[in-house]
Amino acid sequence: MEKQVTGIDYETALANLRASSLEMRTDLPPKDELLSRFHPDYQPNARIKLPIGPNTGDYCHPDLAKLLISRPLIDDYDLSRAGHANTDVLVIGGGGAGAAAALSASETGARVMMANKLRIGDSNTVMAEGGIQAAVGTEDSLQQHFDDTIKGGHNAAKKALVAQMVTDAPSAIRWLIGLGMTFDLAQGADNNGHLSRKRAGGTTVPRILHYRDFTGLEMMRVLREAIELDENITQLNRHPAIELLSDEHGCCVGAILYDLEKRSLMLVHAKSVVLATGGSGRLHLQGFATSNHYGATADGLVMAYRIGVKLRDVDSFQYHPTGVAHPPHLAGALISEAVRSAGTKLVNGLGERFVDELQPRDVVAAAILREVAESRGVVRDSQVGVFLDTPRLIENDPEVLNRLVTLGHVAHKCGLDPKVEPVMIHPTLHYQNGGMEINNDGSTTVPGLYAAGEVTGGIHGRNRLMGNALLDIISFGRRAGVAAANCGLPLKKVRGGVDHVHDLQREMTRAGLTSDVKAPILYPDYGTFDLREHAGLQEVQS
Repeated sequence: MEKQVTGIDYETALANLRASSLEMRTDLPPKDELLSRFHPDYQPNARIKLPIGPNTGDYCHPDLAKLLISRPLIDDYDLSRAGHANTDVLVIGGGGAGAAAALSASETGARVMMANKLRIGDSNTVMAEGGIQAAVGTEDSLQQHFDDTIKGGHNAAKKALVAQMVTDAPSAIRWLIGLGMTFDLAQGADNNGHLSRKRAGGTTVPRILHYRDFTGLEMMRVLREAIELDENITQLNRHPAIELLSDEHGCCVGAILYDLEKRSLMLVHAKSVVLATGGSGRLHLQGFATSNHYGATADGLVMAYRIGVKLRDVDSFQYHPTGVAHPPHLAGALISEAVRSAGTKLVNGLGERFVDELQPRDVVAAAILREVAESRGVVRDSQVGVFLDTPRLIENDPEVLNRLVTLGHVAHKCGLDPKVEPVMIHPTLHYQNGGMEINNDGSTTVPGLYAAGEVTGGIHGRNRLMGNALLDIISFGRRAGVAAANCGLPLKKVRGGVDHVHDLQREMTRAGLTSDVKAPILYPDYGTFDLREHAGLQEVQS
């Protein structure tokens, strides 16, 4: 049965917007009350306790828990026909974190193999539009960056990781510029070649460095070019990882990959492994649309949990305030926070502003969901949201579309002229706040296994600030790559299997748990991908 949508019809809401003086409502609840009532993470069905494994008793989203406590895709019988390969460092994931790790491992002298689920660059990195945080302004400091990040994450982040990230930021920018990345420069006669900086939600000073409104795409361009020119790095595109390999001491010594083109399994033994598999938006938690790329299915968390990695904050996710709400086929597509940084206002169906647009993302998202829940949203073709008032923004700053190129592209896809008609938006599932526990060098609780990027937890607490994701992947990607290159046994002594997978299955049996779910799922359920069928593997009795 289709859910009943209530609110103010589009034409009436549009007339209200055009007649409005944009008065601000004054009844927004205090932050804690607003979040507890309206943010998806705080709803009664948003978390359960994990019954087994390294995080027994800790909270987790129910849909993610089903994957963590599940059956494997393959068994020992399937490995008898698998191919074999060896490398010093195996990097799993082809986004920004994986690329930074691979380049840094190579710079350290290691032979590197990159296993990409899709192709290098097919990741959330290219969708990070707003920019990257770095305290490089004269009015800024590492301490302010640290304080903003800790406060924005509800004081739940691991302080040592935050301190490491903000300290790495200036050198990360220099490294990226050295690779050829372009940043926008400050405008005016006195800019002296200084980088342009803007303010983001939850920041106390302008700290976001950017290239128009597709900073992540520009970053991934230079990372990909550097990878492709590096003779020490072998790329395996369309090779999703199925399981990690462990030795008799519980160390991670490689992974089992699946070659989508040859339809065969491949065992890669390595001195060390870096997991950089990204997030879980394509699980569509709480039924939300997502801004995430097609491969974001939490497979890294599943493999890590099976081998014994401790996770954290896996009941915390970020719902970006400004995902497209209409037309339906574009639901969830991202409109960058850069648009709000430029001065765009959020307006409900009554023509009212209802929140400071540069509050942290979880506050703004919860405020939008409140307007929708209390029937002040805008309804069009059974879709509901609020307005992003682009016409006033462009009227006040006619050049803004030259800087925010993606805004014009998204509006065009939506079939509207942003100078005339506002974009309808609604929060979209955007980022996985929690993940694998790591140390400052990206090491995990399992020897030989490192991690970087969205698959990790502790860096952003329970809410991430704009611009810290791109910094995170460079800071910890580089550190994980160096540490992984300096880790591990000589390759001739590396042998691995999947005993850890069987150990977790036995733990499930002892706890009386059963599951019909096989994981990692690799692709969204609407992708209808079945690995055993695709690979021609016979079902065997367990």
